[in-house]
Amino acid sequence: MIVIIGSINMDLVMRVPRIPHPGETLSGGPFQTIPGGKGANQAVACARLVKQTERSAPQKVAMVACLGDDAFGVQLRAALRSDGIDDTHVSTVANISSGVAAIQVDANGQNSIALAAGANDALTPAHIDAARNLIAQAKIVVLQLETPLATISHAIKMAHDLGKIVVLNPAPAQALPTALLAQIDYLIPNEIEAGMLAELPLTASMSDADIDAAMAKLQAHGCRNVLVTLGAKGVQAGLANGAQHFPAQVVKAIDTTAAGDTFIGGFVAALADGLSEAEAIQFGQRAAALSVTRIGAQTSIPYRHEL
Repeated sequence: MIVIIGSINMDLVMRVPRIPHPGETLSGGPFQTIPGGKGANQAVACARLVKQTERSAPQKVAMVACLGDDAFGVQLRAALRSDGIDDTHVSTVANISSGVAAIQVDANGQNSIALAAGANDALTPAHIDAARNLIAQAKIVVLQLETPLATISHAIKMAHDLGKIVVLNPAPAQALPTALLAQIDYLIPNEIEAGMLAELPLTASMSDADIDAAMAKLQAHGCRNVLVTLGAKGVQAGLANGAQHFPAQVVKAIDTTAAGDTFIGGFVAALADGLSEAEAIQFGQRAAALSVTRIGAQTSIPYRHEL
């Protein structure tokens, strides 16, 4: 079983010719509401990308999260169920809205995102304690940082103490204690997040040497493996047996929303299915490459048979 602990959002997506400057008004294109949130995206990617024979097993992918008691919450729960995700530990919180992400996507497929956390901020250590039996059944536990850090820290410690494979996507980027990093089996940041976590000077584009230095520092803090996602430049992996670069497939991107989440879901699904780390990275890359040729978050995530 794969358990994802994290965020669920409704994405409010608008196509724009370019990302507007501060104070500027632009006429946009089509508008859509699409289920999203880093946690839910990764759960959906896992559910769609595990082996089909495995996927039919009960509770193959489960989620621990919070939704608001609004119309978005009803729609978002239905979206999880439509992909066969166990939502037993997805709680509905009274008198609060579900999480929302306002997303602008430009003509080159790049995006700008603003978040209103809503019910995601209501996920507490008590929710994690209530899900202990579920986490105990997991092979891999996947987390992000769109819910309170105290809750994520509590969940990581529980999963680590139970001997689970712990995967953390440290986004949105924030400082993390060394003791927390030491409990991570696979840390999967983008290059900016890697630089921030390693406390390196931030630049518009990190060099290969900067990325290697960030990975080395994070591994020195106890992270067993660090996979830095570099978009069109691929993935730089600091694994237990050394560093390796995995080039990305060349595709025409129309929307990069959820590409990183798709990579993580594909990587985790492949690990759960018994593939090697290198094979799992390449599988996740194939899934992400297909996702950027489509619009939206969960609407862009492919199914295993499409790969």
